[in-house]
Amino acid sequence: MLSRAIDAVNLRIGLAARWLILVAVLISAGNAIVRKAFSTSSNAWLEAQWYLFGVVFMLCASYTLMRNEHIRIDIVVSNFSKRTRDYIDVFGHIFFLLPFCLLMVLDSWPFFYSSYRMDEQSLNAGGLPLWPAKFVVLIGFFFLFLQGISELIKRVAVIRGLIPDPYEAGKTGPH
Repeated sequence: MLSRAIDAVNLRIGLAARWLILVAVLISAGNAIVRKAFSTSSNAWLEAQWYLFGVVFMLCASYTLMRNEHIRIDIVVSNFSKRTRDYIDVFGHIFFLLPFCLLMVLDSWPFFYSSYRMDEQSLNAGGLPLWPAKFVVLIGFFFLFLQGISELIKRVAVIRGLIPDPYEAGKTGPH
């Protein structure tokens, strides 16, 4: 139940965040047209593009993990039995993914909060505030941590024979 709830949240976030790529492309195209046609530009529009790509990257990391489309070491573990690969996943989640995400959440909180409190702004003329981008780092790793918990729950359930493997036979995740 917890795993399904986490998956549902990250599915919605991933499906919504992917539309930000279109927004970033439209901003980029509009900025290029204005720059060529009117010989003017805005640092805020350039930074908005970067922010949007950063938001997509950070918010879609958990979605990518949920869909089992993240980078793996398949070339190394492909010769192992499925059971061994499942145990490697459990080990990797417990000792690498979850601690790293937790560390990033704990380290990014003061990074964000300090920026927010002083209303940190871009050093570029006409640039955007920096704290929203720093907040996205915090939120992105928080949702990746939650998705790591969900994946750990599913992997343990598969090992124990409680559920079929949602990634078996080329499926790309539970949704």
